[in-house]
Amino acid sequence: MRIGIEAQRIFRKNKHGMDYVVLQEIKELQQMDTKNEYFVFVAPGEDHCLEDTKNVHIIEIGGNFYPIWEQITLPNAAKELKVDILHCTSNTAPIFCNIPLILTLHDIIFLEPRDKSNKSLYQNMGWLYRRLVVPRILNKCKKIITVSDFEKKNIISKLSIPEEKMVMIYNGYNDWFKPVQDLERIYQKYIDEPGYFFFLGNTDPKKNTERTLIAYSKYLEKSDAKRKLLMADLDQSFLDDIIDRNHIENIRKNIVIPGYIINSDLPYIYNNAFAFLYTSLRESFGIPLLEAMACGTPVITSNTSSMPEIGGQHAILVNPESSDEIAQKMLELENNDALYRAQEDIGLKRAALFSWRQTAEQLLNVYDYVYRHRR
Repeated sequence: MRIGIEAQRIFRKNKHGMDYVVLQEIKELQQMDTKNEYFVFVAPGEDHCLEDTKNVHIIEIGGNFYPIWEQITLPNAAKELKVDILHCTSNTAPIFCNIPLILTLHDIIFLEPRDKSNKSLYQNMGWLYRRLVVPRILNKCKKIITVSDFEKKNIISKLSIPEEKMVMIYNGYNDWFKPVQDLERIYQKYIDEPGYFFFLGNTDPKKNTERTLIAYSKYLEKSDAKRKLLMADLDQSFLDDIIDRNHIENIRKNIVIPGYIINSDLPYIYNNAFAFLYTSLRESFGIPLLEAMACGTPVITSNTSSMPEIGGQHAILVNPESSDEIAQKMLELENNDALYRAQEDIGLKRAALFSWRQTAEQLLNVYDYVYRHRR
């Protein structure tokens, strides 16, 4: 097979969820499949995190506006290289493309009610682009991959996709997320002392940053330890707005916001954290949930969408719309040593059920099926 894989953003320096998923899938395929030929289409960037191997070719094309790159530059390059199938990995795909398509549709949040408080131009443009493109490409796709049973059922229900067209493939996590000793104290690049709560918040309303901060304020009112809160991917002005709007000035001196944390430092951040807060309103999978559990770090996560499916029935699950419930679980972890030790063990066992190798093996099965049924 001559397999094309769209991986447009993986060379950018500050990668996010979907970038890491396709990057790890390709790395696993490089190691396990020497039979088929791969053409990985990327936009130019400064982080050359993939290199050519004998049967995997990294094709840098364009550097233009993403819709132009995906709708024109990508299908032209794939056609020129005569790929047999084209896997588009980030929710959208070329509308006009005669090559058999496989789409990874991570979620359909773009079809759900929009929070008007989201002022991010980048996120709003992405939301609009997906609403325009996805309905036009679904019928063209030979297979549609998604990343959890929750999301699979959601897509089938809301988009009337035949179940036989859908494939569920879990994501994995990188094997450097494990219990490690931070001999060089890498965590100190971001925060002074270990034993903090860690939260990957941003301006997207689904991340539930505001309620989590309100919960943290309530935790501080009752805690003797008053652990700090390390928050990645958040800027000061956004934080200030939340503090002022909710009159939670008591959190200000305990919040640390270092900005973007590079992926290679994250294992040390998880390992030195007291607990990880993954209190989103909605996730299609949740790789950070696995990463924290694989490090043996207790997790407080939400009882909505895919999070109970990924975290497992013994995870600490909360109603993400209840700041009181989030705060209560933070305090329980702090005051109940038996609960804390049990959650360390539960997380390690749960994370061991997932791997990128399993993901790549299932993905290769999809490629083989579509190739055999491409006519």
